[in-house]
Amino acid sequence: MDRLDKLLTERGYGSRKEVQRLIRSGAVCVNEAVCKQPDAKINIDTDKLTVSGKAVNADKFVYIMMNKPAGVVSATEDRRDKTVIDLVPPEMRRPGLFPAGRLDKDTEGLLILTNDGDFAHRMLSPRKKVYKQYSAELNGEATEAMILRFEQGITLADGTKCLPATLTIPDPCQKNKIIVSICEGKFHQVKKMFAACGLRVVHLQRISIGNLYLDSNLTIGSCKMLTNLDIEDIFIGNIH
Repeated sequence: MDRLDKLLTERGYGSRKEVQRLIRSGAVCVNEAVCKQPDAKINIDTDKLTVSGKAVNADKFVYIMMNKPAGVVSATEDRRDKTVIDLVPPEMRRPGLFPAGRLDKDTEGLLILTNDGDFAHRMLSPRKKVYKQYSAELNGEATEAMILRFEQGITLADGTKCLPATLTIPDPCQKNKIIVSICEGKFHQVKKMFAACGLRVVHLQRISIGNLYLDSNLTIGSCKMLTNLDIEDIFIGNIH
């Protein structure tokens, strides 16, 4: 059993004082009855708890899909820019929530946020070969020679050797619009790989991680909770 205010604070609904004000405002219901007592004892596993009509998730760990917009940084906090954490609805938040695998500020698309460090490590470790797939628009045309270079492992301008990757050209009539798949996540890696080939990325969107694809119904800047099946899709097979 936990105190109501403590539990909601841990779920990311605000500081202890903010949560206590929220409770006293009548926004919190326990088993469909308004509860205005911050010290009320709650069993999150058996009691039905809602805030402003929305259910409070009982799970310790959360796994969130975000369709990240450009202009937002993949960080837990930043003094200058809005972060992806700022976009997460209060009912989805948990202490320790962080973006698992960062996207550049100007890169859009699939981002997973979680408070499960072991999960993030498994997903991001190159040894696990969980491929991340990106859709990119270039300022020039990709070539067959580039495809071969990606397969062999691009060497970046600073001498860093990347692991083998896959470059595909879905439409032969639009060779500046490509799909690239990598299983590692070096700083600005996709952009640097194309820079090593003499091209610049003008738009970049991550579209999948493993076999989990960005939900086409998820608007830019929105989030949704992942199911157990979604999480399994990340690790079952890969796009290679």
